Amino acid sequence: MTVNPDYLVLFFTTTCGASGELLGSDETETVQLVWQVLNLATKKTGPLSEVLVKPESVCVSEECVEVSGVSAEALSSAAPLEEAISQFSERLCSEINTDEGNSFCLCTDGQLHLRQVLHPEASNKNVLLPECFFSFFDLRKEFKKCFPSEADQKDLDLKSMVDYLNLSEDSSDHVFTALKVFQMSSIAQALISEPTCHTFSCPEKVNEKFETGTCSKMERIDDNTVIRARGLPWQSSDQDVARFFRGLNIAKGGAALCLNAQGRRNGEALVRFESEEHRDLALQRHKHHMGSRYIEVYKATGEDFLKIAGGTSNEVANFLSRENQVIVRMRGLPFTATAEQVLQFFSPSCPVTDDCEGILFVRFPDGRPTGDAFVLFSCEEYAENALKKHKEILGKRYIELFRSTAAEVQQVLNKYSSAPLIPIAPSPILPVVPQPTFVPSAATIAAVVGTRDCLRLRGLPYDASVQDILLFLGEYTADIRPHGVHMVLNQQGRPSGDAFIQMRSAERAYLAAQRCHKRSMKERYVEVFPCSAQEMNIVLMGGSLSRSGLSPPPCKLRRLTPASYSFPPGGAVLPTGALLPAGAVLPVEAAPVYPSQFLLSPRPLAPTAFYPATNQMYMNYTAYYPSPPGSPPNMNYFPTSHAPSAGSVLSSPPPTMIRMHSHTSAHAYASGVKEILSMVQGYQPSNSDALVTLPSLLSAKQPIGDQSLGGGAYLDLQLLHTTSL
Repeated sequence: MTVNPDYLVLFFTTTCGASGELLGSDETETVQLVWQVLNLATKKTGPLSEVLVKPESVCVSEECVEVSGVSAEALSSAAPLEEAISQFSERLCSEINTDEGNSFCLCTDGQLHLRQVLHPEASNKNVLLPECFFSFFDLRKEFKKCFPSEADQKDLDLKSMVDYLNLSEDSSDHVFTALKVFQMSSIAQALISEPTCHTFSCPEKVNEKFETGTCSKMERIDDNTVIRARGLPWQSSDQDVARFFRGLNIAKGGAALCLNAQGRRNGEALVRFESEEHRDLALQRHKHHMGSRYIEVYKATGEDFLKIAGGTSNEVANFLSRENQVIVRMRGLPFTATAEQVLQFFSPSCPVTDDCEGILFVRFPDGRPTGDAFVLFSCEEYAENALKKHKEILGKRYIELFRSTAAEVQQVLNKYSSAPLIPIAPSPILPVVPQPTFVPSAATIAAVVGTRDCLRLRGLPYDASVQDILLFLGEYTADIRPHGVHMVLNQQGRPSGDAFIQMRSAERAYLAAQRCHKRSMKERYVEVFPCSAQEMNIVLMGGSLSRSGLSPPPCKLRRLTPASYSFPPGGAVLPTGALLPAGAVLPVEAAPVYPSQFLLSPRPLAPTAFYPATNQMYMNYTAYYPSPPGSPPNMNYFPTSHAPSAGSVLSSPPPTMIRMHSHTSAHAYASGVKEILSMVQGYQPSNSDALVTLPSLLSAKQPIGDQSLGGGAYLDLQLLHTTSL
């Protein structure tokens, strides 16, 4: 209470459970308060005093009975903690005569009696402790000041200090608690007497309230002062975390709640204490309870804390510089919301601190709003009134409201300010799928492998067409390769919302992604990422492409994960689904076409009970099929009068002949031109008279692959040049 008190109160507590160095670690209740007053001027002590405390569950351990000498019957008639504290204060004040201006301060044997026992229990029971419990002297530390060469402070106890000072003790007529208090009185008298003449001054403080604040990423934090708390209720705040660690001094702004990748609390918090001693005491609260949940407590590092609570933004620092403010987070704001609308949303029952200055909108690096904002309120009453507006309507959207923290403000701002405008997936460590032939020229294929000269469009409206994509790209449409627009369909043949576009160069693809990223198409914003042809092929064949990298196409067989994928080399093939006249030959433009099924290369397996090493296993999977590709020339995007010239980038390549040879003629002769054109829909014939049936042409060229058709017919699909006719 004061720097130099007149009286020293030697204070000791007992709980229902463990004692000694484990006092308070088992989260048991207090059952006994014992104290003795020492007059620092006259060096005389008063009588030994005691107050029993009735626990909520009268279940006393044998160790407690042995230490305190109190039976369960005596505790059942005692007063609860709040009344016991009042009795202690009244009896102490009357003994010291505080009305005459005399001051006193508590003195304990170590830190546990106040920091680990009384303060946590009073917090859990919502008991307000008197002011005298927020400052005290640690007798071990005072002894260490007088005798610095003695054993380490962690190894000190009352018996070792009594032996060092050669003090006599008579333990025959005293129970354990009384003996401990008498030992403390003897040690304190010896310290204030000659030759030591120690002065008890500057007592330790117990923080009464957690102070919020900011932390810079440039700040240096001791690794031995940080812990990680896990298992917190999702609605808990930094004040709830500070309440769990009541009695221990948390650094200013030292409670930081962690968020997951979606910006929501994940039940963890990083807490920074003022000293290593308090960190060690916090670790003893491992699996103590917050409500009905137990909280796990582990060591952490200063770097961990800075990742969560550190920030560099001046705007955030100015926003959080207003102390003793309650922060509320708004989520789901309309992108057009203004500060005036937010003020109107909260008025008049909960005015915002400093009006518009008390509102912080969260934005992307390019200035676009994220739909989040933080609002300051000057008191708990205003904040509680504001939280009652949870899920009320602002504009046409309902708004979610949550109590927030300074560390959460830093995390959310750091997340969005550091996010790249166009996230680029990292290249895979090992190639997953060799590139199929999308462009007939082998030289062209070799040139584009590993080059990000393609675009991926994600989030397309499901009714978007190729024409919509061309309009969306605007000036960059002229840079699309012939037949370079690929709409990705799901396994049911419906649009998946993705599309891939092959561009003329990596530079144009990058510029198009920068310019078109998150533009709107039919009231939806579309994400545009640059990617390579290899990455495009993997997605088109059923794999996935995300920020974490490439994932291979799914395998339907259980217990088996292929180490690599390889596909038989060859030219382009056409999708199946129609019967063709025997020997039909159709000239079409050179275009990327895709296989509908693949047989994976066999992989030897380790010997097991299910798969002998000699067996070769083949795996197939269902792919995500691209729609027939399109580009400005074949979609009639450009008017005829403005069609590209022969030397233009968009000019069509020379026509190629495709021969479709039937192995059985029973169904093939029944098919006509309509069925053939239906099969190659999307692959533009050079003219309407290009279809020629050659039943007598049976000579085979290099086969590409057998495609199974309905009705039992099989076709060899072959590419021919016009000279082959």
